[in-house]
Amino acid sequence: MSCGSGGGCSTCEVSENRGCGVSSVFDWLYQIDAPKSESSNFVEVQFKGDRKDFYINNESLDIKHGDIVAVEGDKFGHDIGKITMIGELTALQLVRKGRDITTNPLKSIYRIATENDLIKWKDAINQEGSILEKAKKIIENFKLEMKLSDVEFQGDNTKATFYYTADKRVDFRELVREYSSQFRLKVEMRQIGARQEAAKLGGIGSCGRELCCSTWMTEFPNVSTGAARYQQLSINPQKISGQCGRLKCCLNFELDGYTEALKEFPKSSKKIVTKEGEAKFVKLDVFKKVMYYFNVNNPTSELLELPVASVQKILELNKKGEIPENFDSYIKNQIEREVSFEDAMGQDNINRFDKKQLKKTKKRPERRANFKKNKIKASAKRKSQ
Repeated sequence: MSCGSGGGCSTCEVSENRGCGVSSVFDWLYQIDAPKSESSNFVEVQFKGDRKDFYINNESLDIKHGDIVAVEGDKFGHDIGKITMIGELTALQLVRKGRDITTNPLKSIYRIATENDLIKWKDAINQEGSILEKAKKIIENFKLEMKLSDVEFQGDNTKATFYYTADKRVDFRELVREYSSQFRLKVEMRQIGARQEAAKLGGIGSCGRELCCSTWMTEFPNVSTGAARYQQLSINPQKISGQCGRLKCCLNFELDGYTEALKEFPKSSKKIVTKEGEAKFVKLDVFKKVMYYFNVNNPTSELLELPVASVQKILELNKKGEIPENFDSYIKNQIEREVSFEDAMGQDNINRFDKKQLKKTKKRPERRANFKKNKIKASAKRKSQ
């Protein structure tokens, strides 16, 4: 059952929805025989999508990465999942996530999944699609203001967890009774946020890649509009919002780099003054380290492109009470350099092929005219004969 890749592969998928490519992890120590310790029996098990939990191998089973195991279920029964991490790294994950195993003991691993366990598990997985459709229709009949996102069956096919989103508190007691009577199993309703919903559903982002939340992100920090402002992005909801309708998580990825770079820039509220007039800040380019101003006394003029160092010099002079003559001496020099192309044969003219094409096009009309003349002469000879 194991792929032996340390949990880093994307091919050993059990089904469409439950593969090791979703929120996968890689155990760097999976081939190293570590000394036995209390944490050697700690195991991380992955279930559907991004749902994971920690367990303990009390039975000292001979397990390895990628094994499908039967574990203690939530409140009753057993669940089926795939091992993604074992030993010391699992202990570090417990510490990182603030899991106190003294007050909240870890559940046990029962056994490596038998053939009978796998048959039940796959049957449960195959039911999820049809059950989800029926459950959505029942919500419509009850006219509840909630959106059902996903359903997950427990490995022993005795319990189903329905994930939903809602803006307000929803009384779904009657709904749970209806689900239990129709589907003949234990029902649990679990509310999730918009970001968690996007992680479960998955999709392709505006960057052309799979959503970060459905592939590798396990935590969703808050994202504010300040992150977009620091990166000089327009506050356009359509451009800075993800598929979940919230601000894109990737706005936080480069935020530290922008905030560090912006420390070199003076405050945008400060005006710079020369004898040509007063200039107000318009925008800046973090990568070019350039600030753009417009002259208040000459509104029809083009924007002034000033390097950060030049702006700081003018501000220092203004602070001392000195006023420079003009902005021209501080404007960034835009030198256009001709780029030369040269290949291995020494032909440095990039348009050489275009010129040959032009010559051919000039000859075509002459050839056509000569062809018509020759045709006319040939027909005249035939008539005379």
